[in-house]
Amino acid sequence: MLETEGARRQETVAVNLANSLKRHGVEVLFGQSLPSALHLVAPDFGLKQVNYRTENAGGTMADGYARIANKIGVVTAQNGPAATLLVPPLSEAMKASVPILAICQEVDRASTDRNAFQEFDHMGLFASCTKWCRRVDTASRIEDYVDMAIVAATTGRPGPVALLFPADLLNEAQRIARSRINEYGTFPLDRVAPDPERVQLAARMIAEAEHPVLIAGGGVHLSKACDALTALQEAAALPVGTTNMGKGAVSELHPLSLGVLANALAVGSPGRPMRPILEDADLLVLVGTRTNQNGTDSWKLYPEAARVIHIDIDGMEVGRNYEAERLVGDARLALIALTEALRSQDLSRRHAGRAALEARIARARAEGQAGARPHRTSDAAPLRPERVMAEIDRRIGPDTIVAADASYSSLWVTNFLTATEAGQRFLTPRGLAGLGWGLPLALGAKAAEPGKRVVTVVGDGGFAHSWQELETARRMGLDVTVVLLNNGILGFQKHAELVKFGAHTGAIDFSPVDHAAIADATGGHGVRVETPDALAAALDKAFASEGVHLIEVITDPDAHPPITVFEGHI
Repeated sequence: MLETEGARRQETVAVNLANSLKRHGVEVLFGQSLPSALHLVAPDFGLKQVNYRTENAGGTMADGYARIANKIGVVTAQNGPAATLLVPPLSEAMKASVPILAICQEVDRASTDRNAFQEFDHMGLFASCTKWCRRVDTASRIEDYVDMAIVAATTGRPGPVALLFPADLLNEAQRIARSRINEYGTFPLDRVAPDPERVQLAARMIAEAEHPVLIAGGGVHLSKACDALTALQEAAALPVGTTNMGKGAVSELHPLSLGVLANALAVGSPGRPMRPILEDADLLVLVGTRTNQNGTDSWKLYPEAARVIHIDIDGMEVGRNYEAERLVGDARLALIALTEALRSQDLSRRHAGRAALEARIARARAEGQAGARPHRTSDAAPLRPERVMAEIDRRIGPDTIVAADASYSSLWVTNFLTATEAGQRFLTPRGLAGLGWGLPLALGAKAAEPGKRVVTVVGDGGFAHSWQELETARRMGLDVTVVLLNNGILGFQKHAELVKFGAHTGAIDFSPVDHAAIADATGGHGVRVETPDALAAALDKAFASEGVHLIEVITDPDAHPPITVFEGHI
């Protein structure tokens, strides 16, 4: 009887791998044909394959998927050159704390270290861009290693991991000892609360502060803590600003919201008039932020005299750049605990001053909108990107997911679109800020939420890194709207060089490209617009239609976001 049962439960490693992924809630594999043994059996377990055109885009799709689904994203790749192309997206995920599982095929075990075709040291390759990487050589350990990999990705500070499978191992028969039931693919996997005594201390500091300000980073989204943050904002009458990655953590229409306070606060920034409120702060509460260069305007944004409370899941990030009272733990649990602790504090002064604070914020918001209005309402041609953002802003809602490429695209989105509800998502590649990631981020987001509208804002420079994925979008039915800002140059590169050196290199200007024709050629719908009326009509058509739409907008090459360090130089 035992022998019969054992023989009946013989399955290949590929089958057991697919079954294990399914157990952890995986529904989508971003991959081409390899490992073939896995992809051939994946449909039997309801695993959808989104087959990308390039691996670096596929890894970024897994990133966008994970950020929206709050589940681990899975990308697969062949050994050798394909695996090397996963390094950029895994590096972004490492810095941005996004859980991704990379499954890479290895050469057959008998061919190891014999200079087999496309053999490479993948352990060394992924050492710097994953939290955890292992090669699996024993069929009986498949579930062990899948569980370890997914736990490593989703526990603590989330991040990417890699599993390496020799091709012959995937076809090896394996006897399943017993079925496992635990699921670890949703993050945060293990919510850990901060020290209660330190929470009480932080509550006292907030109650006693004259001018506290809270800054929310991307960790608030990763922790699904937006509702907890809004509750704290209300309970303590706290003004809340966000970093670029934290955009959407609170509603930017809330009377206590300061908007994005980061590296784009020069003249013309809607958030510029909010800066004095931050400068007056005697206490900063930092939540889920790495206090990185862009998020802190090169570490010059926050007042030096202010005391700091820093909440983060990663104890190494707490106090990295600002000496702080440490609240190490999950952002959601920390915010809930802090709100509860504040119930025992005297908050009468905070609430007594709320009306005056709201009035000050309202004046600053009106001033910021007035300062940005000339560009936001400009009818000039080529178009100002601020006008493009204004047209998008009028058409999106809290359920719209907006992605952006790196460089200027991210800053146009974070500074000139409005988060109308807490939890609204704006995906920007601010971990490493690599060009070309706007479109694949959007495709991953669409795969996670097929029923939601997804819009991505890209520049012509960055889009050239990933335009082949338009065909992926059309083939896989991932209907997104791409708004392409075509200024004919590498804008940030040119303007930064002018600021730093007073001249720019020769690698700035592009030859004309008909991006709308590229969209048409891949089966999508492309249109080029050069006036605000044409842009409005194109957006209305795209939002009312199915399919992949690309709107190529000819924009002013001299336009740049209100980057603080540019002020007074260009």
